[in-house]
Amino acid sequence: MSVAEESSQSPVGALGRVTVPIPSDGPGEVLVAVRGGSEAYAAWADHPIGRNLRVIVVESISARSVMVEPFPS
Repeated sequence: MSVAEESSQSPVGALGRVTVPIPSDGPGEVLVAVRGGSEAYAAWADHPIGRNLRVIVVESISARSVMVEPFPS
């Protein structure tokens, strides 16, 4: 896979798990299943999300930062 192909694979829509709680006023961290493995991203959310909760990526802010929402159970 070329660098261009790999960088074009967006994490949007991928499921993840919160590894560092996401506060209302700053980033936390999520581990997201992408590109055949798992990658850590700085994660932002509209509301606080606790550790170990499942989330879905709704927006890619930058190469290493994403917006997430809780994944419905």
